[in-house]
This record gives sequence, C-alpha cells and structure tokens, in this order.
Amino acid sequence: MRADLAVLPSAAALADATAARFVAAAEDAIASRGQFIVALSGGSTPRDTYRQLATEALVSRVMWSRVQVLWGDERCVPPDHMESNYRMARDTLLDRVPVPAGNVHRILGEDAPTSAAEAYEATLRALLRTPAGARIDLVLLGLGEDGHTASLFPGSAAVHEQTRWVLAARASAASMWRITLTPAVINAAAEVLFLVSGGAKAAILRRVLEGPRRPQELPAQAIAPSNGRVRWCVDAAAAADLTP
Repeated sequence: MRADLAVLPSAAALADATAARFVAAAEDAIASRGQFIVALSGGSTPRDTYRQLATEALVSRVMWSRVQVLWGDERCVPPDHMESNYRMARDTLLDRVPVPAGNVHRILGEDAPTSAAEAYEATLRALLRTPAGARIDLVLLGLGEDGHTASLFPGSAAVHEQTRWVLAARASAASMWRITLTPAVINAAAEVLFLVSGGAKAAILRRVLEGPRRPQELPAQAIAPSNGRVRWCVDAAAAADLTP
C-alpha cells in the first residue's frame, strides 16, 4: 500500500511539512474553487501542525474567510472536555486565526451518538452539495498503534461502509462512543494526509504500508481515494521499520 511517502527527520520537521502542505492545499483550492474544505484530525501528532499554522508567517498565507473546517472524528464528550478533538483544534489553531465561526462545523459530541452522527452527516451533505464544495479538499488523519484511523477501529463494520458518511463507533463494548467519518466520504476527498510520529508507531506503519491488505484488521488500509491522492508524512522514528 506504499503511497506518496515523506520521511522527516523529527517531529518538529513533520509539523513544518504538514503545515506547509495544508497552506498549499488551501491556496490551490481557494484559487480554483473559491473555498477550502478541510477535515481536521485529533490526537497528539497534529497538535504541533496546528500551532505552526497559527504562526504569523503562515496565518497570512491562508484566506481564512474561505476555509470550511470539519472533523474526521470526535469523542462523545462536550466541546470543552479535555478529550474533545474540537477543543484541541480550537485551542491550538482556530482561536488564533480569523476563521469565521460559521465556517467551523464541529461534531456535537455532547449529543446522543446516533443523533450526533446523523446530524453531522446532514451538515456534510449540505456543505458538499454545491459545485464549489463537491468533496473535501484535504482530510488529515492519524494512525493508531492498532491500525485504526479516525474512529475506524479493527473489526468494525464501519470500515466497509459505502453509503453512510458518518457513523457512531467505539473500539469495544467498554470504550467511549465516538463519531467518525466513513471511507465513503474520506475516499471521495481530493487529498488525504496521514501524520504519523514516534517509534511506537513504527511496527504498525510497516504493517499498513508493506503488509498484506487486510482493512478489517488494519482500517487505515481502507483509505484509498478513488479520484484523489494519499500522502504519508512520517518522522524518522515512525519510519524506522520500513524497508529502505
């Protein structure tokens, strides 16, 4: 499954590279279609990317009034909860850039899981109905040590979902409910950018990129845009087990 792969020497270099890619994708989309639709990722790896995007050097390069912000997944918690993906992006990026509040489309994690999923799918379908927004321009994703991405977990039927765009999901019966985009909408994106950092991800990164295709076991392998591209930006520690 090895796609477009960039190995950066450090986590800091990874943040710089992914922030630069975000800016370039935004510039291209706004120049060609008048808006940029991005789905943000949660987790620890994108945090430094968001902080980099909020620096003076990069803020001025993005026409934030033309940016529509989505999320790839969210925990079923209120927006101010410490584990909220929305809160992390708000604190590190959104409160530091001039993006209009009406352009920020958060998942209502405080609502009942099924209701929140249905409401977010309606939001996406309304946003992507127009010619200027027929698909998401950039989806940022991470990679879990078990091979999950967004909240698409090993063994979940959501990995093969081709009709619904948003589902409620959880890793196990005892774990927290989450809301996730499905491959049906992620694979329609113009670009998917995986951010992977740290030695703890080295073994799973090799399985995903170099092992047999088993998306039910390794949901990240289900991400293969039909008319777009996948980029992997990883640091040297995460890439340590890859074949040279």
